[in-house]
Amino acid sequence: MLTQKVALYTTIYPGVEKYLAALYQSVQRQTDQEFDIWVGVDELEPDTIIAAFGEDPQPVWIIAEEGDTPADIRQKAISKIIEQYPAIVFVDSDDILEPTRVEGARKALEQSDVNGCAMRIIDANGKDLELVFAPNDVNLNSILPKYNVFGFSNTIYRSDVLHDCLPVPSKCTLVDWFIITRAWAKGYRLTFDPNVRMAYRQHEANLAKILPPFTSAQILLATQRVLEHFQMVLEHIPELTGGKRLEVEKSQLKVKHFYQSISRDPGILAQYVMALNQMPPEMIWWSNVANPRLEAIWIN
Repeated sequence: MLTQKVALYTTIYPGVEKYLAALYQSVQRQTDQEFDIWVGVDELEPDTIIAAFGEDPQPVWIIAEEGDTPADIRQKAISKIIEQYPAIVFVDSDDILEPTRVEGARKALEQSDVNGCAMRIIDANGKDLELVFAPNDVNLNSILPKYNVFGFSNTIYRSDVLHDCLPVPSKCTLVDWFIITRAWAKGYRLTFDPNVRMAYRQHEANLAKILPPFTSAQILLATQRVLEHFQMVLEHIPELTGGKRLEVEKSQLKVKHFYQSISRDPGILAQYVMALNQMPPEMIWWSNVANPRLEAIWIN
């Protein structure tokens, strides 16, 4: 069992200040306190963050430099952390840790190299929406070429895995999906913990929105991001070969077809969004793009 201290890492950026007190309080409630806090900072000052926390947690700060992209900030932090710690627990700065988050993550590494955990969904004010983020089917070979369940809100990685999955392209938007795709391509042991160990906050600024209602603009933007992801992994992950590469290419072609349909015909897009908003939400990232249950609308 991993007994050394691990790193708990989050990235903080404008707009999440109001959530930081709840985040820090949940960090203080951890049953396993054998970790150090690392904070990546984008366009904010540490004093502002400390004030939002309510006290100084004395983290290790990674401050963005002029010209850094979000991918650059995360890569700088990861590169420093993996030289000093055996593993990183990733946490989004607008979310809340359940008390066993670090404990459960540490135990998960007894049988895996990367582990994601289930999350209960809360709204912007912290109200429990009685929904759980987790795949119905934990066959990751079928999930990862299409969707993602390993975010920087719910994963722990062994440091040697992260070392092997860098670098991340500077222009990469979906850094979490890129890194887990590389870990998957390289054959690392990936597991998913069905126990709820995070509270995942849904609000208007979420990069990957999972709850309806969706708008046409949100679906167009999400589709563009998914296409960018496929292009990134196909160009920058040389280990993505054989059947795994074919599955990603198949997903890419499907989403390209979807994007052509919804971008050329506003009526198809409107019909798709209406139908999507009437469906029970699927608790995985990017399933709102080219949803297979709605193919009759956009495949012609």
